[in-house]
Amino acid sequence: MTEYRAVFDADIAFLNGGGLRTEGFRLDLPAADLDADEIGRLLVRHLGLAMVGRVDLRNLEVVEEAHKGSRGIAPAPEQGGSGPDASSPRRLVDLSHPIRAGLVTYPGIPAPTITPHLTREASRAVYAPGTEFEIDLITMAGNTGTYLDSPFHRYADGGDLASLSLDTLVGLRAEVFRLTDAAERGIPAEAFADRVDDLSGAAVLLHTGWDARFGRPEYGVGSPFLTEAGARYLAEAGVVLVGIDALNIDDTESGGERPAHSILLGAGVHVVEHLTGLAGVPPRGARFTAVPPRVEGFGTFPVRAFAELP
Repeated sequence: MTEYRAVFDADIAFLNGGGLRTEGFRLDLPAADLDADEIGRLLVRHLGLAMVGRVDLRNLEVVEEAHKGSRGIAPAPEQGGSGPDASSPRRLVDLSHPIRAGLVTYPGIPAPTITPHLTREASRAVYAPGTEFEIDLITMAGNTGTYLDSPFHRYADGGDLASLSLDTLVGLRAEVFRLTDAAERGIPAEAFADRVDDLSGAAVLLHTGWDARFGRPEYGVGSPFLTEAGARYLAEAGVVLVGIDALNIDDTESGGERPAHSILLGAGVHVVEHLTGLAGVPPRGARFTAVPPRVEGFGTFPVRAFAELP
């Protein structure tokens, strides 16, 4: 079987500043017909780099040459092991913002109101002595607190909340990407290249640290977001869900276009916005859950999102 390697010079820029330059680098290839972008992603995976913003290849040449064992050519092996002992206590990290009356989640979206339908005092006339209940009404937009977007949120013929399979919401393998010191707002496709073979079926969680501003006016300005190329990369990688601890998965300051929503929801990938607490979740090994109520004809609703740690 003929084997191929790429020979090239490379300039790598990182999202949090700095860079890396190589000259005459040789990298195993799975096939001879890969383009420069694909080879760049293989390079990132081989070197085990994170927070990569850009990879530029120069003097690229593909040659017939025996492989030397570069990482990232074969798909990553399945995770083995029997998991934690059943008697071990579960470790859970809450990733949701609490909802309260008057909470401003997104500028321009009405804040929730909470009013009593039946007070404890009034209920005493309805129930037996010593028995009382409180029944309240909450009025809120679906885009309140930490919430999940279903395809119906973006597309009239997309699946609504009631149609979502629990298999795509519960116990998802979490891949957390640390982006708290990124120098740019936009999260590019290259940021995920070091785990390209590990994303299928996963929940990709973008830890930007922007949640520290939640509930304050500055939360709505300058928020990080997923670029169009990044969204397309994740959709093609087969992720099940993408979450972010920021204002929106898209850049809300670039006009009315919403490429990340359009690409992800069009591919059936759920979107969870306004997460919090991702600093407490490891980059790999946790399980992520975010389940909305089963509401028909509705596209977005708050969730109790949480991670179960290994």
